[in-house]
Amino acid sequence: MTEAPSFPSPPSRPTIRRLSGHVIDLIAAGEVIERPAAALKELVENAIDSGATRIVVALRAGGTDRIDVTDNGCGMSPLELELAVERHCTSKLQDDHLVQIRTLGFRGEALPSIGASARLSITSRTPDADTAWCIRVDGGVITPPQPASGPVGTRIVVTDLFFATPARRKFLKSARVESGHAESVMRRLALSASHCAMRVLLDDKVLFDLPEQSPISRAASILETTPDTLIPLDEQRGAVRLSGFACGPARTRATGSGQFILVNNRPVTDPMLRTAIRVAYRPVIERGRFPVMALHLKVPLERLDVNVHPAKTELRFADEAEIRSLVIGGLGRALGHGSKGGGGIHASFAPRSSIVYPPRLPEIRPPELRETMMSLPLQASLPPASTSGSERALQTPQAAPRQGFAETDPAFAPAARAPQQPEALDPAFPLGASIAQVFDTYILALAPDGDLILVDQHAAHERLTHERLREQYASGGTLRAQALLLPEVVDLPRREAEALMARAEDLARLGIDLESFGPGSVLLRSVPALLGAQDIQGLLKDVADELASDPDLDAASTGSFAHHLDAILARMACHGSIRAGRRLKPEEMDALLREMERTPRANTCSHGRPTWLRLTRRELERLFGRVK
Repeated sequence: MTEAPSFPSPPSRPTIRRLSGHVIDLIAAGEVIERPAAALKELVENAIDSGATRIVVALRAGGTDRIDVTDNGCGMSPLELELAVERHCTSKLQDDHLVQIRTLGFRGEALPSIGASARLSITSRTPDADTAWCIRVDGGVITPPQPASGPVGTRIVVTDLFFATPARRKFLKSARVESGHAESVMRRLALSASHCAMRVLLDDKVLFDLPEQSPISRAASILETTPDTLIPLDEQRGAVRLSGFACGPARTRATGSGQFILVNNRPVTDPMLRTAIRVAYRPVIERGRFPVMALHLKVPLERLDVNVHPAKTELRFADEAEIRSLVIGGLGRALGHGSKGGGGIHASFAPRSSIVYPPRLPEIRPPELRETMMSLPLQASLPPASTSGSERALQTPQAAPRQGFAETDPAFAPAARAPQQPEALDPAFPLGASIAQVFDTYILALAPDGDLILVDQHAAHERLTHERLREQYASGGTLRAQALLLPEVVDLPRREAEALMARAEDLARLGIDLESFGPGSVLLRSVPALLGAQDIQGLLKDVADELASDPDLDAASTGSFAHHLDAILARMACHGSIRAGRRLKPEEMDALLREMERTPRANTCSHGRPTWLRLTRRELERLFGRVK
């Protein structure tokens, strides 16, 4: 008898049920408050919305243990305190439409979300009240308001963040990492409210104490520069206005941490605006660098949607093309004009009175001129390579150097030598032999097959140095260090100096020996032997910027630091390579070509640009229209 096939029983049909209020609060809290910096942002935004002119913030353990925000705003009555800790209660929306949002907060979710996952205490007093009132919320459990002492304004204290949601607390980073996020939040909010004095303390250490300032003074404080180095922006297109201040192309950073963007005084990190900034600066800064600026956009409320992200850091514009065009055009024009203090690119249209014109040569009839030119040897302009620059200048059969032309000065004579015949070159050297140096930047060489080779000396040497650094580190795990005769003091922003010292052991493996030298300064005792001491200050500042901008890296976790190691080695190679504009001898140029032939990945530099180009005879003939 054949047994009937068996089929799995169908799963029970899921049913839809209503979640409890407590679970709803916890879910909403996880969306709004993902880390201490998010809670801090919501509290300070409420303080700014209350009309405060002074805000004091004190944090412990990056805000994980304690967040204390005190302001002198309008305060709240006992009834308002009870409503403030209920979800979706706010004083900032006067109608049911989300198109006229003039405040930083508007959803009424921040305080209930914080109270659902932490211990929350709010003490507030209105100007006409005789006493202050205090309300407490512990993990969603509300204690009614009680009389308390306190000045006019509001003080909010948050302790044991995420004690009610242990899973969320488990994913928090170290106190140093969370402090870095909190500092970034406070700098952006301080920039948005220059009328408000702000004092911020991290573990009883003053991060910054800013008085009420003008917009340019506040921007200079946040960007860590001086007002005279800032380029003012003021562009208007229709109802949209672009203002703010930008640093010139000489002031860049290794990351985008120096870019502050405000839309209607709301700090945002909109990707479209960051792209527009990058496009505007592309012609004036090197690839991989990021400009420093504080941009303010004023957009009509009805043409802007701020309710697209729980953190309110991303926006939707009714006409993105208009905004993009305004940012690109406004920044481009500002960079073209430059700044009085030297922060930007300076364009001078004044008459050049210092030009010295050469004396007029005696008139030569055309036949005499032809005879003179025909009498010159064909290779007179190509002296032997063994001669010096001054000897070459003397051997060249031309008139005496004429005053006013720097090119005729022996010191500016290009490095060149008589070209060899292609058949005389070794086929084992595909890059051939150097002929000349063009613009003190590019090496012109002749390949064994007769093609012309053009080499970017800085890009090529950067790749070679990068590969040597990488090989050194891979072989021994440590780069040889060269002690400085006199240690150098390098001044840095406090956060970047702390990031360097937190990774002192990792940097020591790179040959960079550092010691703390007070707040915001480090003492440099040694540098990588391959690089020497050239531009070591710029190198250290770039490395500090990269490390401070990725606070998730832990100094003890070399595995997580390893993926940034190669980028740091590339930065070191860039600073330690020969520069454009340096005169090279023919032997040095040939040595560079030979090293390129032996080095892997020598076709591109560390930033992906080509190090050399080939120009064939056919391509050359096409340039002159000989062939199609």
